[in-house]
Amino acid sequence: MTELALSAYFALYLYLLIVFTQWAVASSSKASQKNAVPGKIDTNLSHESFVFRAHRTFQNTLENSALFLGTVLFSFIIGYHSAVFAICIWVYVIARLIHMVLYYAIATEKNPSPRSYFFLAGVGANVVMLVLLGLRLAAY
Repeated sequence: MTELALSAYFALYLYLLIVFTQWAVASSSKASQKNAVPGKIDTNLSHESFVFRAHRTFQNTLENSALFLGTVLFSFIIGYHSAVFAICIWVYVIARLIHMVLYYAIATEKNPSPRSYFFLAGVGANVVMLVLLGLRLAAY
């Protein structure tokens, strides 16, 4: 296994740890609430509530995971490992990590909020990965 591939695999592993952490934080913060009902979040909650922010952080990650994981796993399946692609994986993972920390820390209804910039950085990294993957496929 090359160092480049190992770096990309490690970034994916870190991403999976982030998803697990978000699930654990969202689940435990919600469960600690009085009269908590499994599978339901109080519709009256908003950004001032950590329970809401933890839930939305996890949901936002899930909403974006299919495209990211699909792109990365597809590249692994076809054996595509480039330095730019690996950097994009790391940019995406770090952007999602910072997005998570900011969503947990800042209670704001403002848009864009500081977390929005890291969300966009992740989207940008994913777009670049899709383009690189498409170019690689076109070269076959």
